[in-house]
Amino acid sequence: MSVADVRPPRLRLAFISPVFLFPADAGGKIRTGNILRGLKESGQFDITLLSPAHAEQQRQWQGELDRLCDRFIGWAPAAPRPRWQRAPDLLSPLPINVANDRTPAAVAAVERVLAEQAFDVVVFDFVHAAVLRPRALRGATVCFTHNVEAEIFERHAKTASSAPLRWLWRSQAAKMRRFEREALAGFTRVVTVSERDAKMFEKNDGLKTARAIPTGVDLDFFSWQAPASGAPVVVFTGSMDWEANVDGIRFYIEEVWPRVRAQVPNAQLRVVGKNPPASLVQRNVHGVSFTGFVDDVRDHARDAQAFVIPLRVGGGTRIKAFEAMAMGLPVVSTSIGIEGLDVDHGTHFLRADGAEALADATLKLLADDALRLKLSRAARSLVEDRFGHRVAADVFGRILMEAVEAAGAGQ
Repeated sequence: MSVADVRPPRLRLAFISPVFLFPADAGGKIRTGNILRGLKESGQFDITLLSPAHAEQQRQWQGELDRLCDRFIGWAPAAPRPRWQRAPDLLSPLPINVANDRTPAAVAAVERVLAEQAFDVVVFDFVHAAVLRPRALRGATVCFTHNVEAEIFERHAKTASSAPLRWLWRSQAAKMRRFEREALAGFTRVVTVSERDAKMFEKNDGLKTARAIPTGVDLDFFSWQAPASGAPVVVFTGSMDWEANVDGIRFYIEEVWPRVRAQVPNAQLRVVGKNPPASLVQRNVHGVSFTGFVDDVRDHARDAQAFVIPLRVGGGTRIKAFEAMAMGLPVVSTSIGIEGLDVDHGTHFLRADGAEALADATLKLLADDALRLKLSRAARSLVEDRFGHRVAADVFGRILMEAVEAAGAGQ
């Protein structure tokens, strides 16, 4: 056997997610799945994935899990609780979404696996998962942050419709700022989804260990086609049980959509995503439809002439923007909706902030075949060159190796 045939041993990676990754119906699940798939395809890592999962979920999604990891270990998910039952969590020193992730089953499973097996590096997915980190854990540790979480709460506080809600969001923001700062300081490396987020952690929390990865999209799955002509269709995709998406779509329906329909009376707005709130669905606004959960978002987006991201609240990066661009859908977005992505207004998408600007940009795309095709081609080319999921996974893998080296050197 030649020296060239001897491969270095695979790094033993434990990856702890606070949510089961399938169905991949939310941006965080999609991003994490793409990263794990790329890491496994690299052949450099032996991956143990831990997350909540029922036995039936494991059986149903075993084939997809096999694409992400070498072994999967699940713990019993906590039963969903209505909001009124979660109210006591508001008194916790932890942010409410973090307190919700610290279940006895999760704590026990993580402690047991990390005590029984030796890993070269342990990754906690989302800062929320840091609440599951055993106190005695040593060695290389990495936190994969998909957002600057405190910033999301602070933005909610600014857009909340009443004084009590503004107070509530400010209270949660302060708790999250404290939790985020203390938790991230204890990791060997912190992975962010944009250079902007890495700089925010350094500026706000003095964090020197943050490293950014590009936002990666599966270019084979989201294949390109020329933008549709014909019936005027506008589409939004995203989990409709996430407050930032609900806020953005409510704003678009109330403030933007009437302006669009005044100029294009037959325009249709399709909101694609799970669990839309009844308060929106039951309004029965002319030209607006909600799909709820769908098996394949592509089937409901391909015929759109404009893909809108009207977010006023959010953090991290919106993987939906690159998925749309990969498919060839012309994108209209607020500054927050496109935040952290290295794209240019007028070349890869149209930026529009405020109701009038969003309506004007939407109408421009509905009316201009040539503009739609120009944006579509330029955006797909950019995503192909720089933002495939394997590129993002390669960068993530290098950060994991850096963490192992730093931990070994006592840094």
